[in-house]
Amino acid sequence: MLSALGKTPTEKPCNTIDTLIGAKTDLKGDIVFTGGLRVDGKVRGNITAKGDANSTLVLSEHAMVTGNVTVPHIITNGTIKGNVRAAERIELQPKAEISGDVYYKVIEMSLGAVINGNLLREAVEVNKGTVTRLKSASEGSSEAED
Repeated sequence: MLSALGKTPTEKPCNTIDTLIGAKTDLKGDIVFTGGLRVDGKVRGNITAKGDANSTLVLSEHAMVTGNVTVPHIITNGTIKGNVRAAERIELQPKAEISGDVYYKVIEMSLGAVINGNLLREAVEVNKGTVTRLKSASEGSSEAED
């Protein structure tokens, strides 16, 4: 789908699940992981991917996270109460619900998914080293740009 849009992700998501938090598990505390993490239960704390740019978080429809999530690749069909930062890609499936701001590079949202917060697209670096200076409203339109 991304290639059809003329976009290619910089890193492929992890395609294995290294850690599973089961449906009957209620975990309290922060989680720092690498690789693949699947949550079917409840997590009260922040979830952060460490170092690995292809780390993936998968939340099932029964999953509930109360805390901030910072992971490159996120696939969710569950509930997140907190801010979400997906450095690469976030996929929201039909039962996904996020109450908080979502920072993303690429987003895919299915019909029925809900976001109660701001959607903020992270800038994609196209031309490194090139800086364009924009005029502020207080600058006159007759001034020359550097």
